[in-house]
Amino acid sequence: MIAKALHLCLPLSVALVPYGPAAAQTTPPAQEIVLRADEARFPREGFEVLINIRTTDNGRPKEERLYKVLSKGNDNTIVMTLEPASERGQILLMKGRDLWMFLPRVSQPVRLSLAQRLIGQVSNGDIARANFAGDYKAKLLGSEKLGNEMAYLLDLVAVDRSVTYQRVRYWVSQATLRPLKAEFYSLSDRLLKSCEYREYKQLSGKVRPTRLIMTDALNKGEQSLLDYSAMKPRELPDHVFTKEYLRRLD
Repeated sequence: MIAKALHLCLPLSVALVPYGPAAAQTTPPAQEIVLRADEARFPREGFEVLINIRTTDNGRPKEERLYKVLSKGNDNTIVMTLEPASERGQILLMKGRDLWMFLPRVSQPVRLSLAQRLIGQVSNGDIARANFAGDYKAKLLGSEKLGNEMAYLLDLVAVDRSVTYQRVRYWVSQATLRPLKAEFYSLSDRLLKSCEYREYKQLSGKVRPTRLIMTDALNKGEQSLLDYSAMKPRELPDHVFTKEYLRRLD
């Protein structure tokens, strides 16, 4: 299952097209662009999906995990570890911006931060919470060519310190309003990592990115590849997303 990751990058043009009154006549508001990009990533309704994460260092495999994610409405998520077998049964529960980890042989859940690393370059919030529209205030900076596409360039500032990242620079396709790339910054405005949204395919009735490539900003030889598969709708009553119910999940 573990394979070598290709070191992929998208060339960025340096020319930035300013956003002004003329462009505003045809350009959606910044927050709407972010909302539409969120919808391209995941359904609003309840669903489940498998996420395989492989971490590499200069192309050499380091570690791999397989997760099943159950999610409903951006604020309710369960992340179950399926592989490796030694970690099977570990569960993350997100309610709003609160996150807990449940371990098979520990009676009390452990409170975690969304920004804490889960594996490789992937933070807990990267797979437990994908609500950019709810977590950030967006400002449209202009347009920029990314690869062969024209993209809206947005600056996202966190609504408070509880979210995964304090600032995000976000490139969204002008033609499709699908995400293309993101850069994630710390509270001190230090670039932490970048993410490319790749391999768009039909997934649960809509064209979505099925591969995310996360690259460490300090050690660019370190990458994490997130592959999404088997996404399908699922009825998820509210009581599923409770501490009492987690032990009953299969």
